[in-house]
Amino acid sequence: MTTKGTLYGVGLGPGDPELVTVKAARLIGSADVVAYHSARHGRSIARRIAEPYLRDGQLEEHLVYPVTTETTEHPGGYAGAMEDFYAEAAERIATHLDAGRDVALLAEGDPLFYSSYMHMHTRLTERFDAVIVPGVTSVSAASAATGTPLVQGDEVLTILPGTLPAAELTRRLADTDAAVIMKLGKSYPEVREALSATKRLDRAFYVERASTDQQRVLNAGEVDEASVPYFSIVMVPGEAAHPRNGRSPVASLAPGHSPVASLAPKKGSVAVVGLGPGDLDWITPQTRRELARATDLIGYFPYLDRVGVRTGQTRHPSDNTDEPARARLACELAQQGKAVVVVSSGDPGVFAMATAVLEEAKAWPDVPVRVIPAMTAAQAVASRVGAPLGHDYAVISLSDRLKPWDIIAKRVSAAAAADMAIAVYNPASKTRTWQVGAMKELLLAHRDPATPVVIGRDVAGPREQVRVVTLGELNPAEVDMRCMLIIGSSQTQWHGDRVFTPRYYPR
Repeated sequence: MTTKGTLYGVGLGPGDPELVTVKAARLIGSADVVAYHSARHGRSIARRIAEPYLRDGQLEEHLVYPVTTETTEHPGGYAGAMEDFYAEAAERIATHLDAGRDVALLAEGDPLFYSSYMHMHTRLTERFDAVIVPGVTSVSAASAATGTPLVQGDEVLTILPGTLPAAELTRRLADTDAAVIMKLGKSYPEVREALSATKRLDRAFYVERASTDQQRVLNAGEVDEASVPYFSIVMVPGEAAHPRNGRSPVASLAPGHSPVASLAPKKGSVAVVGLGPGDLDWITPQTRRELARATDLIGYFPYLDRVGVRTGQTRHPSDNTDEPARARLACELAQQGKAVVVVSSGDPGVFAMATAVLEEAKAWPDVPVRVIPAMTAAQAVASRVGAPLGHDYAVISLSDRLKPWDIIAKRVSAAAAADMAIAVYNPASKTRTWQVGAMKELLLAHRDPATPVVIGRDVAGPREQVRVVTLGELNPAEVDMRCMLIIGSSQTQWHGDRVFTPRYYPR
């Protein structure tokens, strides 16, 4: 009985034969059959890389794609033509494996990284043993070609196919610290559009045929869109990794091209960010980027605990009372050149730190302050029951620590008389226990006792609890500092566990 052969998925690296691993070279030379792909022109990049390691007399299987980017008359279109090709190619390789011959199937870069090998692997490994030989990826080669590290520390790297729509590329670029964009060719105009939209074009590298004698490294903004081959890459280094010494590697690697704009030492600044109500999935990409870039984080210590510790960052936790002191510290650090992030829960501009920082910043004219929006607690609580804030609504804090109760009472009465739904922040605390009862009496002067009231406690936290009661049934003793309330209007409807306020109003 003939022993079946083994399939070897052999990674060849990005193009330079000297970047083929020792193991890959050994297996190429010892295999009974060497298989490789090419377009219809017949020139195989994989075979060219492996040629120094081939031996005389080896069988070769040349797998020629029926189409690459051109159109096809296949009844199933491009997808149908490729499916038939992969099925036929797999059977050609299976014939050798059934005969006991070992097959080295060559793959540029790494066999399991955007490689044609994967199509053979999924079709053959149920019948034959397979061994994967990893290779140096084109990403590593392109990074080496720029002379610039892609990421440092806790920066996040995202690898994207350039064939994505421009809007999707833009979204994903905006959500990462550093990026690699592959599969360029005809898609380069969309890639350039996404780089421009995310303000990355001036620090992006274009690398063509990395590690080969045809390698080119350019500024991404200076590339002739009509001459971009499929095997090219755009590299967007993270800010921590990007050269800051005024000299770009492109200046030496590609004479005659202007260097990528260097990032001069940054002036200090303050960003006030919101973490949302508690769920990590509700933190926006923009906030994540600000947190990653910060040198100093300032905030109430439970909020800072929700932010992962990063190497090189200094944290300044405090209690939740002295907001002016936190704002002053933020401006002082920014004046020293620090990238400061002040952390709030929910949205920083809604009963949070943005106003305190902006007020303090009036005395620091050289300190730029940015406010980064986030999901509010009101939005989070509302979402748990449906859409109780679907029409006009007011947002009122019951805390009388920073404003007198008579002002609060007037606003509650005015919102109730105007028949708006009301989102109630800070309804109670350990030292403020009577305000909810007083608010209830004010509301009942204008609202039916059957009006639905949503009580959200610790929404998105580990002890989340959301209940709906009527205004008449509302028990102030059940409301604490972890709660927020949503009071319906006369039009708010309550059906089972769903509460919503229609967008229309009776005429």
